[in-house]
Amino acid sequence: MANINPHINFNGNAEEAFNFYKSVFGGEFTKIMRFKDLSNPEFPIAENDANKIMHIELPVGKNFLMANDVPEFMGKTNENENRSKIFIHAESREEADKIFNGLSAGGTIEGPIGDSPWGTYFGMFRDKYGIEWIVNFDPKNKDK
Repeated sequence: MANINPHINFNGNAEEAFNFYKSVFGGEFTKIMRFKDLSNPEFPIAENDANKIMHIELPVGKNFLMANDVPEFMGKTNENENRSKIFIHAESREEADKIFNGLSAGGTIEGPIGDSPWGTYFGMFRDKYGIEWIVNFDPKNKDK
């Protein structure tokens, strides 16, 4: 089965956000590429975009969380959109608490983590970078 890997656009703070995510999930970046690493005269990079992230990957379980900074010439990305959330299936209540408490630090909790009416351990928040997350542990379906 194919994996689904979330990809996030940032307005110049992808590296800061990903160092924060790395502090919660652990691991090491498998890829990090800056715009200055492109050497293509047909795609000139503005000096103020040169050190921004063109692509970054952090493994999370069997998947990857990926991102980039949007170069200024492309305009701002809406970091406070509300059409999508990153859904994390934790393997235990303890892991759910660790992820929820780590990623929500400095953010806005939309639904505190706790037992849900549908039988899972569930919580929602927007992190300090404006990214929306759902953390869920379902003791009946640990492999989902």
